[in-house]
Amino acid sequence: MDVDGIAKASGSGDLFLAGEWRAAADGRTYGVTDPATGAVIREVSAAGPRDSAEAVDVAAEALDGWRTTSRRRRSEILHDMHAAMRDHADALARLITLENGKAYRDAKAEVFYAAEFFRWFAEEAVRIGSSFGDAPAGGFRHLVRKQAVGVTAFVTPWNFPAAMATRKIAPALAAGCTVILKPAPDTPLTALAVAGLLKEVGLPDGVCSVLPTDRAAEVADVWFRDDRVRKFSFTGSTATGRILLRQAAEHVVNVTMELGGNAPFIVCPDADIDSAVRGAMDAKMRGGGEVCIAANRFYVHEDVADEFTAKFGAAMASVRIGPGLAEGTELGPMINEAAVAKIWGLVDDAITKGAKVAAQGPTPDGPGWYFPATVLTDVPEDAELLRTEVFGPVAPILTYRDENEMLKRANDAEHGLASYVYSGSLERALRIGDRLDAGMVGLNRGLISDPAAPFGGVKQSGLGREGGREGIDAFLETKYIAVDWPNIP
Repeated sequence: MDVDGIAKASGSGDLFLAGEWRAAADGRTYGVTDPATGAVIREVSAAGPRDSAEAVDVAAEALDGWRTTSRRRRSEILHDMHAAMRDHADALARLITLENGKAYRDAKAEVFYAAEFFRWFAEEAVRIGSSFGDAPAGGFRHLVRKQAVGVTAFVTPWNFPAAMATRKIAPALAAGCTVILKPAPDTPLTALAVAGLLKEVGLPDGVCSVLPTDRAAEVADVWFRDDRVRKFSFTGSTATGRILLRQAAEHVVNVTMELGGNAPFIVCPDADIDSAVRGAMDAKMRGGGEVCIAANRFYVHEDVADEFTAKFGAAMASVRIGPGLAEGTELGPMINEAAVAKIWGLVDDAITKGAKVAAQGPTPDGPGWYFPATVLTDVPEDAELLRTEVFGPVAPILTYRDENEMLKRANDAEHGLASYVYSGSLERALRIGDRLDAGMVGLNRGLISDPAAPFGGVKQSGLGREGGREGIDAFLETKYIAVDWPNIP
């Protein structure tokens, strides 16, 4: 199946609603652009409030049939979806690169990662348990059941257009919920492709709808005002998350929020520097740095700072930058022009305040929204770069001497999503890891995401966890039934 064919079965990037490809009710469309060229690659239907309301109607109508489908059958469909995504990995990866810009190798890795959520939650679907026990006072028994929360609505970001969708869709379907997804306006095509594949593997019509739009507030507002929508999950910026949380609170909607990050990457004096550099490249450069768990602040002990900076700088300067689909590309363009302007603003602010460019890669000639891989040193504590999620290939290096002082600096952030520690001592690494204000810690490892592990943060990095055994719990309600049993003492 080619890229266009897998993206949509209809002719023009329509909405996927009630198992069909449809134009938006008011006929509006918007253009999706290729970050490598700035050219529009497809016009996509832009859902509005009427489409959003219909999607809730469709999901509510399909709910009883899906949540009463046997767990085994739900599991089989998810297993089939895992296989389908792997079978079409090349086409999906090309599609991700076209609309997101990331290097093809990163896009291919994302497809396999995204598919794993279907396999993991296919296995979890059949393990949703109930419990039965005696009341201590006697006379009756407790029956505790787990049931699907109901209609769910999701908003996902552009940086992982496949994985951020499947990380929410897979556990919701496994639990027996119906799903409405609003993908990021920059990257709707991958989400439409996922919807098309779900239909191919036998997901009943109406169980999953996908509504691309460039008017997110109007679409989401419908969901918060409809009592049938019982779960809302959002991945994106902390600023947007705060707004959505206020709306959810007004209507008492169950929410999961995966918000921003500002991850510290700590290199201890006993670290294997070559290993730390490899881990730093993984933690910083996967997806061009446009990743919520990307390493944003590098705290390197003074004893090893020169060696780490030299080796890391050489690795960053040699990164091959260019169009994501070009052979050998390691760093593609940023998502759009505004993203590049934001990164330059943060770098210029740091340099104005005294930071120095220790290493920098090239920037390709021609069209596209590129930013070079950059390493900064002597970054002052008042640089905005240290307080803001950079979302790009920029690595500020700061040195430290005292561990306690370093941890105070590392934890001095409103976010607490991910963090990284490199040390030759497991005792030291675990000690530091325990003291970091973060929901996830990589010890001597720069890649930490795993569908079988709980993903999420503390402080203003969000609420709840996705993935792991915890991931399906977010889509289940607990029901307690008191069973009269008078002869039990």
